[in-house]
This record gives sequence, structure tokens and C-alpha cells, in this order.
Amino acid sequence: MQRALSDIRVLDLTRILAGPTCTQLLGDLGAEILKIEKPGAGDDTRKWGPPYLPGKDGAPTQESAYYLAVNRNKRSVAIDIALPEGQALVRDLLASCDVLVQNFKAGGLARYGLDYASLKDDFPKLVYCSISGFGQTGPYKDRAGYDYLAQGYGGIMSITGAPDGEPMKVGVGIADIMCGMYASSAVLAALHHQRRTGQGQHIDLALLDTQVAWLANEGTNYLLSGRVPERLGNEHPNIVPYKLFETRDGPVVLAAGNDAQFQRFCRFAGLPELAADARFATNSLRIANRDALYARLIPVFSTKTKAEWVDGLTALGVPCGPVNDIAEVFEDEQVKHRQMRIDMPHPLAEGGTVPLLGNPIKLSETPVAYEEPPPYLGQHTDEVLENLLDLDAEARQRLRDAGIIG
Repeated sequence: MQRALSDIRVLDLTRILAGPTCTQLLGDLGAEILKIEKPGAGDDTRKWGPPYLPGKDGAPTQESAYYLAVNRNKRSVAIDIALPEGQALVRDLLASCDVLVQNFKAGGLARYGLDYASLKDDFPKLVYCSISGFGQTGPYKDRAGYDYLAQGYGGIMSITGAPDGEPMKVGVGIADIMCGMYASSAVLAALHHQRRTGQGQHIDLALLDTQVAWLANEGTNYLLSGRVPERLGNEHPNIVPYKLFETRDGPVVLAAGNDAQFQRFCRFAGLPELAADARFATNSLRIANRDALYARLIPVFSTKTKAEWVDGLTALGVPCGPVNDIAEVFEDEQVKHRQMRIDMPHPLAEGGTVPLLGNPIKLSETPVAYEEPPPYLGQHTDEVLENLLDLDAEARQRLRDAGIIG
């Protein structure tokens, strides 16, 4: 199968979530990912369970669900970069790599001679991507960075949650995930430049920067108006009606994005007078009068079931849907059709397979592929060192006995 990045090799010095999100995406697109992990320890998230992958004997393995989520299509090579010989091995591997991705604190790799400044002269074509909490420059650059901090510093918590409740983080590590997504785009852009010019470069990505960038309309709302956005719960600052409503048997979400959709909604809801009401004639007027409109709509939703609202409005082209729990997500016929759950063979797993989330990218000519399950620690150390560095069994055993590789 042809894959878009099959001629790219990435040296992956990342762990946790942001960096591994970037490198898993590159791996799904065909890049060869060499995940460098500390012998005996590995990626921090390997221990972030339960749940853990059930093993062949029924007992939990050491492969946590958190780790499995963002580490497929990679090869685990256990090298201790704190040791000089380990650093030398990494540099030797870099000779055949196009990209290095790392998410140490700013300057954290300098003591190992693996920072960009230490490598750029010897590897002028290298695309070097640094992911950190606050970036490589600025007054916060030396601070540790975590998703939770980025959500707090970056404003998303201030606009998430009920209006009368406390600021709320998003339910997944979205600042990490989005930073990883930005990183993958940046790597691809830098590779394109490298192919045209032969010149590598340093990519500096911060959780805080990317969090601020995806404030999107709410950030720009503030910049234009000077008014600090407030928490609206499940409502929208720029669209009305756009809200969660309780039906006879559970919640649905309604997102009437234009005046024509609102008018069709009103007819279906048995409220044609609202469509003719001057207070609600346009979206701007509905925003100004949202409380009055919602006071009329809330009791009406309790007259029908979820299915009646969703099916009836969908048939009229009015966006309306259920609020699925996670189990319901994976039973949804559209999610199944789009193959957003996959099952991959895994050598340690009970039943021989591990369930994972699918990649949403659909490419007609170079589709993503799922070739390597998330590796166990050091699974590919011997294979990679033999094939790329021509280290024989005796040499590898000497390195292993010295604690340099695992």
C-alpha cells in the first residue's frame, strides 16, 4: 500500500501526550517512527493506569490505555540518553533520520548534546521540532508545562462550564492534543521546505501558544469588542438557538445556524409564531433576546422524545443530535461506518488484539495504515540497532550489560 510519508524516518524523543500525538499521526501517514525510551522505565504514561491491556494470562500487562492511545505505528528502542554512549547511539541513528521530535523542557536536552544548537551543524537537513509548555523563549520558558496549566493560562477554562459554576477544563487533554496536531502540520511544512532547499530548521511549539491560537472566535470576539467572554455552558456566544435541551427521555443538542433553519425548527416545534416574532427574526436579534426565546423553547422540548426531535429535525435539515456517552459513541452507526474503532494485533494481548481509536484522515490515494501496534518497552531495540547501525549481537549485549540499552 502506498503511504504518503513512507520515505520519512522520525527520531521520537517524546512522551506523555502532545509529542506522541504528533508522531503517531506522522506514523499513521507512513513515516517510520523510532521511539527512544529510557530502559526499565519508558514513556511516563505506561504507568498511567488502570486500565491496562489484559494479557494472555488474563492478568493486566504494563501497557496502559493512556499509552496505547497515542503510540501505534512506532518502534520502541530503549536507549539511556543520560549516558554518553547512549547519546552517541542517538546521534548515530540521526544520520538516517529526517526529523527529530522532542518535548523536554526548554534547554533540557542541551546537557545531553541533543539540543538543536548541538546538532544543526552536523545535521543541516534535520527538521527538529521542540514541544514545550511555554516555548523556547520568553519569561516562562523554564517552567514545567502541563495540559492543565495551558488550559488555565490560555483562557479555555474561563469560558468552559456553567455560567454559575467554576471554570472547567475540557474532558480530555485537548491543549496537548491540539499542540501535537499543530506540530505535525509544522513538521510537514518544514519537510516540504527541506525537500526544496536541502535546509533543515527548528520548530518551536508551545502548549500555551497553541491553546491561545484555538480560542478561535471567542479570542477574536474579545479582540474586536474588548468585552471579556463569559461562560455560557452549552450555549454559543454567536448563534441562537444553540443549546442542550431536555426531552421526554434525555438531552439533545440543537444548533440552528441560520434564519431558515430557525424558521423550519419553529414549524416542526409547533411554534410558528416565534418565527414571525420581531424579537427573533434574525440571529443577531435572537442573541439579544436569547433568554426570552429559551424560556419559550425549554418547555416544548419535554413534549417529544429524543428520537422524535432528532429524526424530525434532521429530516428538515435542522442540526439536532443526541448527547451520547462514550459507549453509545462506539455503537453509533456512522462511527462504525467510518471505522473510528480499530483492532490491531498485539503480542501481549489477551485474545491477540488491542482496540484503539481510528485515524479520522481519509486519503483516496495514500490512506493511513495501521501496521505496528503500540510497542512494548524496548521491543525493537535489537532490530533497529542491527539494521540501522550494523551492531551485532555481541556489541548489543555489551551495551545492554552496561545499562546503555534495554
